[in-house]
This record gives sequence, C-alpha cells and structure tokens, in this order.
Amino acid sequence: MTTRRIRSAAAAAAFAAGVTACSAPGGGGAGGDAKAAESVVIGVASEPDTLSPLLGYGKDGNSKIFDGLLARDTDLKLKPALATALPKIADGGRTYTYTLRDGVKFSDGEPLTAQDVVYTYRTVLDEKTNNTARSELDAIKDVSAKGDDTVVFSLKYPYAAFAARTVLPIVPEHVAGGQDPNTGTFNTEPVGTGPYVLADWSKGEKLTFKANPHYWGGEPAVKSFTMAIIADDNVRATRLRSGDLDGAVLPPNLAGTFEKDDGRRTYEAKSYDFRAVTLPTSGKVTGDRAIRQALDAAVDRQAMVDKILDGAGRPAYGPLPVDDPWYERGIERPHDLAEAKRILGEAGWKPGSGGIRAKDGQRASFTLYYPSGDKVRQDHALAYASDAKKAGIEVKVEGATWEVIEPRMKNDAVLAGFGSVGDPDFGLYTLLHSSLANDGFNNMAGYDNPAVDKALDAGRRTQDPEQRAAAYDEIQQALVEDPGYTFLTHIDHLYVLADRWDGLSTQLEPHEHGFASGPWWNIEDWQPKK
Repeated sequence: MTTRRIRSAAAAAAFAAGVTACSAPGGGGAGGDAKAAESVVIGVASEPDTLSPLLGYGKDGNSKIFDGLLARDTDLKLKPALATALPKIADGGRTYTYTLRDGVKFSDGEPLTAQDVVYTYRTVLDEKTNNTARSELDAIKDVSAKGDDTVVFSLKYPYAAFAARTVLPIVPEHVAGGQDPNTGTFNTEPVGTGPYVLADWSKGEKLTFKANPHYWGGEPAVKSFTMAIIADDNVRATRLRSGDLDGAVLPPNLAGTFEKDDGRRTYEAKSYDFRAVTLPTSGKVTGDRAIRQALDAAVDRQAMVDKILDGAGRPAYGPLPVDDPWYERGIERPHDLAEAKRILGEAGWKPGSGGIRAKDGQRASFTLYYPSGDKVRQDHALAYASDAKKAGIEVKVEGATWEVIEPRMKNDAVLAGFGSVGDPDFGLYTLLHSSLANDGFNNMAGYDNPAVDKALDAGRRTQDPEQRAAAYDEIQQALVEDPGYTFLTHIDHLYVLADRWDGLSTQLEPHEHGFASGPWWNIEDWQPKK
C-alpha cells in the first residue's frame, strides 16, 4: 500500500460547466424585474419525509434551515460554522472540544447555547429516536456542555472521520425538547440558525423558503427560493422549458436538450452517487452467490455509461468511484457473458424453457423494482434485465412508488441509489454492515459477510491511514467474490439553471441531491448578475 491514496477525498472534487441557453424564467438578469432576481424556483425529483435533523434531515450539511458546528467549502474542506474554529483534539483522538460562535440566534430570535448542541446529539443517539443514521455517531461516548459556549465530545475510540460528522445540524432544545422527536410538529415546522426558514410546505407539491432575519452570516441576496416537487423527469424538463422553473435537476438526455438555449447554463457535478441492484440474500434466486456473481459478470457497465448517461458518469465496480483516493485498483471486472454462463453452469443452473436457467425446480427469475418516474433508473433496470437474460437469468422489471417498494425491499431486488462523500466509512458501513441488515434503506440487500464486518469495524476504529486503507481494500476485494449488489454506474449530476446569478458552483456530491447539493448548495452567497 502506498501513500497515493492517503489523501482527502476532497482532492477528487471537480466540476465542469457548459454554457447553454433560452430566456430566463421570471425575467431576471439585466433589465429584468429586481424582485424576480431575488427569488428562485427549482424543480427536484423528491421531497424529504421530515425537516428534522433529529430524524436525519441535513445530516451531511447544507440544509439551509440549520447549521452544524462545522460546514464544508467548495472543495469539501471542513470549515467553522456555528463553532469559531475547527475542534481541539486531545486524549489520543478521544476528546473533541468546540467553542461556539458568539451572538448566534435561532430563527425565532432565541440564542444558541452549548446545551442545544448537547440536546441535538443526545436525542439522535437515543434509541427511542427513529433515526436510521444513528450508527454514524457510534463513536460518541458522551457529549457535554461547559458553560454556554463550549461543547466537549468524548469518544469510545479514536475515530479519524469524527470532525466531519459534526456538520450535523443543531436544533433548539427550547422548541424541540418539549416534543416527541418522532411525531412532533418540529418535523414539519423547523426552527434553526441557517440562512433560510421554511415559509410553506405543500406536501407533494413544493417547499418554499425565505431569508432568516436572524441569520448570523448576513442577509442573502436571494430572498426566497422554492423547491418544486416534480417526480417525473420529463415533466421537470417540460416545466423548465415553459418558463415555469428557473432550474431543474435533469438526467443527461434531457439536460442535453437545453444545450443550445440562450440564458441557461448547465452544471455538471462529479459525485459518489452510484446506481446498483440490491440482491437480497433472503431471496430464493438472489440468495445464491453464483447468481450474484454471474450477474456481476454479465452486466455491461460501459454501455450503460455511454447509452444511458450519455457519457456523464463512470462504470461502478463497487461503492467507491474509480477516481476516489480509497478505490482499490484492480477490482475492475469486464463485461464477460461467457464467464457468467460458466459460473451458472458450474453451480447447477442449467438452461431451461425459453432460455431461462433452472436449478432443482427453481427458475432463475426474480423481480426488480425501480421508482416510477425516474427515467435513469428505469433505463438502468431495463439494460440490466437485457444483460441478465443473455446469461439465462430472467429479471422482471417493474416501476412502482416507494410506498409499494419499501415493504418488498427485504426479499425483492431494487434499482437503488447510494453514495456518501467525506470518508469511506460514511458510505460503506451503512451499505454493508450486517448489524444494519434491512434497517430501512441501510444494507438493503441484507448483506452478511463476517470478514467485511470486521474490516468495516477496523476502518472505523483506527486512525492509522495505512491500516484504514488495508481495511477498505479488503472490503472492495470481498465484494468481487461475494457481491450483495450489482454495482452499475457512478453518475454525474446535471443541473440546468437560468444564467441570472453569480457565485454558482458545485461540490463533489453524495447520492442525495436536490436540496442540500446542487449549484444551490451555497444559494445564500449568490448575487444577481449586473
């Protein structure tokens, strides 16, 4: 192992922007209405279930309503937010001390104190709180306040990535403390310290935010913004073209239709976001390792990048992108249909009726769900099914709502999306650790590999870069021999926005995008173009 990979994931951060087109919605820009330049309407594919950080909202930062002790800049480097500086670390990496910024107020005018930080973390860690991201804070032994402006975290073990976990948004105890965190009104009526406050939430339609008059960072030039919830990709593109939206998240084929429009600009963000097929170990067919190995060989990843993503992505051979510093070189698998057939034949899956293989009376057939309206996932699912059929495996593709899909995730395959930035522990632990099997969207495949569990624990609990690298290498190699998912592609995120503001940029992005990530990750810093 060399030092080539012992560096910050921020080194992989990049963005490419291409200029595009048409008359801006709302008539902003030079000669446009000043009021229009102060508001933004953006089309996104989905809405959150909750706006409470106690239940996981905004846990990776950029929530707009809230702030964490720390935040990330354009290059994903940690910087102070509610804290005055990066933490003081002592006791061999087991104690982290933060001093709070002076004069910060919540949006209701009440002051931020260290006790609010303590309340936030203790509530998230409380097993009675329905936060599926609790395992991400497993290292915390205790969090305490020293006066009104100092917070001390005591850890069970040194955790190299702990500071990055303190981008977790802070909530006011005087509001949320008197409520049940799972059912209280705070979930839909949040109060935070961020640059914006929630003005209106019409479920399934839109969320509107307005500038927070008490924001410690100064008044934003964009006074309000609306996230329009439009699940269907084609409808989002149509509404953008009609002038109903200022911007939208779009798949590559639709983003490309705006390339020659004046007054709009396309932003391309590199990401950790990958598409994969979950292969539940409890399934009658997907539970057979030979089936999972054969699918891994049969899939044509490069064709998916070329045809579905129009080149805006990379083949995925595991959860980490090929250009990530922690990626294990040499795990790339070529599209090899002959190898897929060999694996199936040796495992006793023989060709049968209609070319579909069978073993002991069980046909090699299973259902693959994807969320309706998501064209990129639909296209991945159909391509996957086509590749699988050539090997003799029948994959029945069905689109459905998440309400239909979620109860079936334990036993049926899903065309899923995952990916976290900042540290390999952030994405791999919740994806693969057996302790989180079928825990909501954590470890959806029910993956259970003792060697992988051991390596995940080692990567989390040691601060030694070489030991961490060895652990994550072992995990990636294990996924070749014992896949619980078929990793397909890492996707670049594409956004088309009216070219009316200065200050837009992209970060290296996680799977989740639409609220926190996107060119609007720093919308409070945008300025109207002169």
